[in-house]
Amino acid sequence: MSFNPDKQALVHDALNRYETPLLRYARQLLGDLETARDVVQDAFLQLWKQDPDKVRDGLSSWLYAVCRNRALDILRKEQRMTPLEMNDASMAWPHPGPSPAVLAEHKQTNALMRRLIAELPPAQREVMHLKFGQGMSYKEISRITQKSVSNVGFLLHAAVKTIRGHVARQAAAEGGAP
Repeated sequence: MSFNPDKQALVHDALNRYETPLLRYARQLLGDLETARDVVQDAFLQLWKQDPDKVRDGLSSWLYAVCRNRALDILRKEQRMTPLEMNDASMAWPHPGPSPAVLAEHKQTNALMRRLIAELPPAQREVMHLKFGQGMSYKEISRITQKSVSNVGFLLHAAVKTIRGHVARQAAAEGGAP
């Protein structure tokens, strides 16, 4: 294989930009950091084999799709499905001020949101993570999950509706407004 500076630059930039988010995503899918590292490494090896002009425009969704497919292959091979878990780093909300009360409230809200998201069906958890944890568009999520854009929208809508309903019921039970 001959040296290609364009390919080298693409892979180098992709590693710098996507390695950590892909690792977080793969770990959530697999539940194991070492296996997630292998999956992400495989994704970047696959990127190296690609023509830079063919993957450059959709690089983010291409990498996530390769990573997801490899992770699902591993899960199928192991004959087990592990629940996706939202971690502090992927779902943390920015804290508007240094007030300990505000920080404590945000921590409690984050914990509640992670718990509620963890209770969602796997497909809803995955699209929630990609949309809100990774900031991806419906179209990017569609490419990654191989679901239609409308199905991604439906899954997100159903997830948000479920979470809203739970929060409203909890607020009503505590005597507060939703």
